Amino acid sequence: MSPQIVTTLEGLTPAQLGGFFEGWPTPPSPETLHRMLCGSYRIALAMENEQVVGFAQAISDGVLTAFIPSLEVRPEWRGQGLGSRLMDTLLDQLAHLYAVDLCCDDNLIPFYERLGMQRGNAMVRRNYARQSGAR
Repeated sequence: MSPQIVTTLEGLTPAQLGGFFEGWPTPPSPETLHRMLCGSYRIALAMENEQVVGFAQAISDGVLTAFIPSLEVRPEWRGQGLGSRLMDTLLDQLAHLYAVDLCCDDNLIPFYERLGMQRGNAMVRRNYARQSGAR
Protein backbone atom coordinates (compact mmCIF):
# COMPACT_ATOMS: atom_id res chain seq x y z
CA MET A 1 0.00 0.00 0.00
CA SER A 2 1.28 3.46 -0.88
CA PRO A 3 1.30 6.23 1.75
CA GLN A 4 -1.34 8.93 1.45
CA ILE A 5 -0.05 12.47 0.80
CA VAL A 6 -1.76 15.18 2.86
CA THR A 7 -1.18 18.93 3.02
CA THR A 8 -2.56 19.74 6.44
CA LEU A 9 -1.41 19.30 10.02
CA GLU A 10 -4.96 18.85 11.27
CA GLY A 11 -4.88 16.38 14.17
CA LEU A 12 -1.14 15.71 13.82
CA THR A 13 0.79 15.16 17.06
CA PRO A 14 4.52 14.88 17.76
CA ALA A 15 3.99 11.17 18.51
CA GLN A 16 3.39 10.66 14.77
CA LEU A 17 6.74 12.21 13.77
CA GLY A 18 9.49 9.81 14.85
CA GLY A 19 12.29 8.28 12.81
CA PHE A 20 13.59 11.31 10.91
CA PHE A 21 16.96 13.09 10.61
CA GLU A 22 18.98 9.90 10.29
CA GLY A 23 22.68 10.47 10.85
CA TRP A 24 22.32 13.90 12.46
CA PRO A 25 24.54 14.15 15.57
CA THR A 26 21.83 16.11 17.43
CA PRO A 27 18.57 15.62 15.53
CA PRO A 28 15.45 17.65 16.22
CA SER A 29 13.00 15.85 18.47
CA PRO A 30 9.50 14.95 17.23
CA GLU A 31 8.23 17.92 19.27
CA THR A 32 10.67 20.26 17.50
CA LEU A 33 9.73 18.80 14.12
CA HIS A 34 6.08 19.44 14.95
CA ARG A 35 6.92 23.09 15.72
CA MET A 36 8.86 23.32 12.44
CA LEU A 37 5.92 22.02 10.44
CA CYS A 38 3.48 24.32 12.26
CA GLY A 39 5.65 27.29 11.25
CA SER A 40 5.78 26.29 7.59
CA TYR A 41 4.07 28.13 4.73
CA ARG A 42 3.15 24.87 2.96
CA ILE A 43 3.74 21.19 3.73
CA ALA A 44 3.35 17.75 2.21
CA LEU A 45 3.14 14.76 4.55
CA ALA A 46 3.22 11.07 3.64
CA MET A 47 0.96 9.18 6.05
CA GLU A 48 0.90 5.42 6.61
CA ASN A 49 -0.96 3.80 9.52
CA GLU A 50 -1.42 7.21 11.16
CA GLN A 51 2.37 7.81 11.17
CA VAL A 52 4.28 10.34 9.09
CA VAL A 53 6.78 8.44 6.95
CA GLY A 54 7.95 11.43 4.92
CA PHE A 55 7.55 15.17 4.72
CA ALA A 56 8.54 18.26 2.77
CA GLN A 57 8.12 21.82 3.99
CA ALA A 58 8.39 25.31 2.54
CA ILE A 59 8.78 28.70 4.17
CA SER A 60 7.73 31.75 2.18
CA ASP A 61 6.78 35.40 2.04
CA GLY A 62 3.65 34.22 0.22
CA VAL A 63 4.19 36.77 -2.55
CA LEU A 64 7.31 36.03 -4.62
CA THR A 65 9.64 33.55 -2.97
CA ALA A 66 9.82 30.32 -1.03
CA PHE A 67 12.60 28.20 0.38
CA ILE A 68 12.41 24.45 0.94
CA PRO A 69 14.50 23.65 4.02
CA SER A 70 13.49 20.01 4.47
CA LEU A 71 12.59 16.89 2.58
CA GLU A 72 12.83 13.78 4.73
CA VAL A 73 11.74 10.20 4.10
CA ARG A 74 12.16 7.53 6.75
CA PRO A 75 14.84 5.00 5.73
CA GLU A 76 12.46 2.07 5.27
CA TRP A 77 10.40 4.09 2.75
CA ARG A 78 13.26 5.34 0.56
CA GLY A 79 13.68 4.25 -3.04
CA GLN A 80 9.93 3.98 -3.69
CA GLY A 81 9.33 7.40 -5.24
CA LEU A 82 7.94 8.92 -2.06
CA GLY A 83 10.37 11.86 -2.04
CA SER A 84 9.33 12.73 -5.59
CA ARG A 85 5.64 12.55 -4.67
CA LEU A 86 6.19 14.82 -1.68
CA MET A 87 8.15 17.34 -3.73
CA ASP A 88 5.64 17.30 -6.59
CA THR A 89 2.85 18.03 -4.09
CA LEU A 90 4.83 20.80 -2.42
CA LEU A 91 5.94 22.38 -5.71
CA ASP A 92 2.33 22.36 -6.93
CA GLN A 93 1.39 24.38 -3.84
CA LEU A 94 4.17 26.87 -4.64
CA ALA A 95 3.49 27.20 -8.38
CA HIS A 96 2.11 30.75 -7.97
CA LEU A 97 5.49 32.04 -6.74
CA TYR A 98 8.32 33.51 -8.81
CA ALA A 99 11.19 31.71 -7.05
CA VAL A 100 11.40 28.44 -5.14
CA ASP A 101 14.89 27.70 -3.84
CA LEU A 102 16.60 25.00 -1.84
CA CYS A 103 20.12 23.94 -0.98
CA CYS A 104 21.28 20.35 -1.25
CA ASP A 105 24.36 18.19 -1.24
CA ASP A 106 25.98 17.46 -4.61
CA ASN A 107 24.75 13.86 -4.68
CA LEU A 108 21.12 15.09 -4.55
CA ILE A 109 21.36 17.45 -7.53
CA PRO A 110 20.18 14.82 -10.07
CA PHE A 111 17.09 14.11 -7.92
CA TYR A 112 16.06 17.77 -7.86
CA GLU A 113 16.89 18.25 -11.56
CA ARG A 114 14.43 15.43 -12.36
CA LEU A 115 11.79 17.54 -10.59
CA GLY A 116 12.46 20.48 -12.94
CA MET A 117 14.76 22.44 -10.66
CA GLN A 118 18.05 23.84 -11.89
CA ARG A 119 21.41 24.45 -10.31
CA GLY A 120 22.13 27.77 -8.69
CA ASN A 121 24.55 29.15 -6.16
CA ALA A 122 23.89 29.32 -2.45
CA MET A 123 25.60 30.68 0.59
CA VAL A 124 24.93 29.10 3.98
CA ARG A 125 25.75 29.69 7.60
CA ARG A 126 25.37 26.90 10.16
CA ASN A 127 25.28 27.02 13.95
CA TYR A 128 25.67 23.33 14.77
CA ALA A 129 25.16 24.00 18.48
CA ARG A 130 21.51 24.72 17.54
CA GLN A 131 21.05 21.70 15.24
CA SER A 132 18.51 20.01 17.49
CA GLY A 133 16.30 23.11 17.59
CA ALA A 134 15.85 22.62 21.32
CA ARG A 135 14.60 25.66 23.16
